[in-house]
Amino acid sequence: MTAVEFNHQVASLKSTLELFTRRFTTDKMESEDLVQDTVLKALTYRDKFKANTNLKGWLFTIMRNTFINKYRKAQRAKTTTDDTPELYYLNVADNYTFNTPDGTFEYHDIQRCVNEVKEDLLVPFQMHTEGFKYHEIAEELNIPIGTVKNRIFHARKEIQKKLVAYSR
Repeated sequence: MTAVEFNHQVASLKSTLELFTRRFTTDKMESEDLVQDTVLKALTYRDKFKANTNLKGWLFTIMRNTFINKYRKAQRAKTTTDDTPELYYLNVADNYTFNTPDGTFEYHDIQRCVNEVKEDLLVPFQMHTEGFKYHEIAEELNIPIGTVKNRIFHARKEIQKKLVAYSR
């Protein structure tokens, strides 16, 4: 199939792609972006398409994977969007701080509870809260990864029991 034929077939499936985006989003702008990204990827990776195969299915797969990858990226970024007029929620002051007498007491109380955890549980827990991955903790402490996960789990449970007064 020539490049012109391929481009024509992809363009002819644009309305089908627009309908397919409804499986993923109801937002019109996001839907248009998803179709545009799908067409762009299809044209960019035209050489990956095998002749005599289902073009529509190939485009649907590209669209689905594009949507999933964007969703995962957004989850990792943990971005907050504010669709309110004048960005009401983004302009709200953060009133919670540990600089108040109550906040300072809470902070010290939480630190005390964390530090009371047994050392063999505390070290992997602290490393995990500092951002180390399970396998990195296992390598550093020279223990199996299952033991690392177990110790972090039990440290969390022990801290939760001690901080029951703070649960909502």
